[in-house]
This record gives sequence, structure tokens and C-alpha cells, in this order.
Amino acid sequence: MVVLTGYSVPAPNAGSESHRPAARGWSAPNADKANTRHVRGPINSRNVGSLTVAWSTPVQVPAPPERWPGVYATTPVVVGDTMYTQDLDSNVYSIELRTGKVRWTTKFNSPINGPNGVNVVDGRVHAATTSHAFALDARTGRQLWSRKLIRSDVEGINMTPGVDRGTVYVSTGPGNADAFFGGGGAGVLWALDARTGATKWKFNTVPLDLWGHPEMNSGGGVWFPPTYDSQGNVFIAVGNPAPFVGTDEYPWASSRPGPNLYTNSVVKLDRRTGEVMWHNQVLPHDLYDWDLQNSPVLTKVRGREVLIASGKMGYIFQMDPRTGKTLWKTPVGRHNGHDDDNLYALNGETDKLPQMPFEVFPGVLGGVISPIAVDRDTIYASVNNYGATWVTQAPPAEMAAFTEGTGELVALDLATGRIKWSHPLPASPYGAASVTNDLVFTTTFDGTLHAVNTRTGRTAWQAKLPAHTNSAVAIHDRYVLTGSGWPQGPGERAEIVAYELDRKGR
Repeated sequence: MVVLTGYSVPAPNAGSESHRPAARGWSAPNADKANTRHVRGPINSRNVGSLTVAWSTPVQVPAPPERWPGVYATTPVVVGDTMYTQDLDSNVYSIELRTGKVRWTTKFNSPINGPNGVNVVDGRVHAATTSHAFALDARTGRQLWSRKLIRSDVEGINMTPGVDRGTVYVSTGPGNADAFFGGGGAGVLWALDARTGATKWKFNTVPLDLWGHPEMNSGGGVWFPPTYDSQGNVFIAVGNPAPFVGTDEYPWASSRPGPNLYTNSVVKLDRRTGEVMWHNQVLPHDLYDWDLQNSPVLTKVRGREVLIASGKMGYIFQMDPRTGKTLWKTPVGRHNGHDDDNLYALNGETDKLPQMPFEVFPGVLGGVISPIAVDRDTIYASVNNYGATWVTQAPPAEMAAFTEGTGELVALDLATGRIKWSHPLPASPYGAASVTNDLVFTTTFDGTLHAVNTRTGRTAWQAKLPAHTNSAVAIHDRYVLTGSGWPQGPGERAEIVAYELDRKGR
């Protein structure tokens, strides 16, 4: 269903070069195709105090506190004078940037776990429901094509599509709003023609026999958009295997013996065929739902191209994009001695594994839970210091509890991985990291929007959102855009909020 209230024609998305920084706009899901979440613009530590609410627009989905994980959890994009975004019922919005007026809404009413979102290229809005990838006309919201990608009702799509050189990249994963990590759920990355939705190729992120027990095992899939080298070859980060930790019959994930390729891996794929060029599995035989889920970031250090990866295991990795070799890795956030448990289980050294009950940091919602940002010499990561207590082999109750936990915003030297500073956060930071000039922005679940000075690690500014949030931040010219997508009680409102710099920049 399309609700149309006016429109303007968006400018095409800028070219296909993967290293060109976004000039003054957030025109891609992670700001640019290199996934740096770094833009230039007028907002800086001297004038950030003049940000005020320009407008707020309600999210058009009922938002009871018990709805998991809320009703809005994405990063919007801006093309021309229009902001495009998607809620967790898969509905797509076209919003006038200056006023917040909704120009059109295309409704799908397909609940999805997220983090979903849109990618606007060449006048087409690319996104997905829990089962289908689709494209809309950016001017009117009219559907141009739709493709069903899931193979069964235990699979779903949770990511914002990637788009490069006329190809849309969308992955299924082992779960949806009704079922997660059910037996047989597998991740498949699809490469689709951007104009028609026709399949170019597909890549199984895990074997479809799921290591011998498809009735109980599952895993893989991609959660965030890929990045691309100068030839258009594709880098993806693949999610975890399941069950985790295991089952009573098959403890310590013995139902899925071996390293469980390509889970918890960065994989480089040939853009023409989908063939694997290299892979780097940073965590074989994962036990604790420690995804390597965030988009890989392609950047340069002293003229040398490098790839940065991160995930829920609480590590940042630098890799050589030509070979996949790890150049350095740095732990961030709280760890409490379980980082090698996966290797003990993989090698059958069960006597070295903990006795239940036991607590693990990072927990299933911990570590680097959302995408990082990278500027010229620094990596910024929002880290969730939230543990999980395992009483049995089954997932802990804390898996669904977002209301606990604290965090930190960590800055690392891009060249060496050395931690420069760590800024404590009072609640879990699910809002990724976004950088402009000398400021890094994030959100915390308690409904706070934070701006931190990139040089000192100190608070430069903060604002209270209309409700609790697990939404990320986009920075476009004079605007900071985010959402309060998870109301927790009376008076809280699910809204998309735009802050604008005072016209005098005071």
C-alpha cells in the first residue's frame, strides 16, 4: 500500500568508488560504500550546543513495551532534500528533510527484527521485508519489483541491502520475528539485478546440510551491508552458528562439529561469480552467539588499504583486504576469561570448559553490538558491557533483556589498534557510532543521544529522546537524525527526530 502526500525527485546516488568519503551527506546506510560512518559538514565541538529539535515524525506502528525489539531501529539515509527510512514492520517512509513532512509511505506490515533499512541508488529505494527483497520508485513509493528469498518459515531477512555497480546484495538469516535459530535456518547471500530483481548469483554462508544435523542446527547470514574493493569485489561479515551453547543431548555444540565455516568470518567474494576469494574465520565453533555481524570497513593507513571488522565477541580486527591476513586485533569492553572456550570445545577439551552455572562477558547482547565508525586515523566503537549467565546449555533469559547493561565508547588508533580513550556510558549503546569533524555520536538504550569529543573522549553535548532507543545516528549537513523506537512506558513516543544546527552556528 502506498500513501502519497507529495514528492520531489531525488538525485542519483554518487558513483561506485568504495573509498570516496561522503562529502556533506549521509547518502548510504553507513554513510558511504566503504561503511566508514564518517561525513564532513558544519557540526563540530564548538557549535554542537546549538543543536535543537527541528521536527519529529511519529513511527506509524503500535509500540507496546513488550514488542521486541521495538518499532524502529535503523539508520536513515538522505538523498537530495529527502530522508528515506524504514520501520520494523518493513514500512518505508519518504520524509522532507527540512520540515519532517511525510511525502509518501509504502506499507508492508511485515514484522522484522532488524537492523533493517533502505539503500537509495539511481532513483530506486532498495529494502526488504522479512521474506522479500524489493525496490520502490524513490519519487512515488511505487513498487518496481519484489523477490522472495527465504526458503522456509524459520528464515528471515534482517539487513539493509548493499548496492554497488547495478547489483543489490541481500542476505537471509536463520530467524524472523516469530522464530529464531530454529533447526534448518541458513543464511544465503543473494546478488540481484538492481533494475529487475533477477538473480545474478547466490552464496551459501553456511552449508545447507548444516554440519550434519539440519533438524537442530542453524546459522550464518549477513546482518549489515557489505563493502567493496575498487574492482567491486564484495566483503561480507557472517553471523554465528547455533544452537548455543548446545543441547542436553549435544553439549558444547557437538551437534555441529568442526569450525562451522563460514560463520564468524570475513569473506571476500568475486563480484561476477560469488566465488570465495579468501576467508578469515576469527572465531571457529562459536559457543556464545558472538557474531562477527558488523559491516566490514575499508579504509587506508599510511597509504595502505586495510579492512576493519568487529562484532559481539568484543574484538576489533584489522585485516589485509588482498589476502585476508589479520594485521592486529584488540579486545574492547569487558571480558572475563571465556575467549578461548570455543577452541576447547572444538578440540574436545571439555575438561577446560566452565561448570554451570557461569557468567560470560561479553553476553549474547554484548561486545561491539552495532557498526563502528572510522575517520582518518581512529576507529570508534560503541561497546555493550552486558553479560549472560548460562544455567543450562539453552540460551539464557537475558538474551531478550535490553533494559540492563552499561557501555563505553572506545577510540582505537587505526594503525596499531591501541586504545586511545574510553568514554563510559550509563546504558547499553545500541546506536552504533557516527563521526563528523571532531565529534562522534551514539545513542544509549535509556533514550539519550550522545556527542563525544574525538580528541579527548569527553562529553560535548547530549539530548534526551522521546523514548528509549536502539536506533543509530545519521549526520547530514546541518542535521543529526535518529529515532526513539522502543517506548517503555506512559508518555514515551516512537518518533524519528531531526536536530538542526542553529543557522548562526552558535
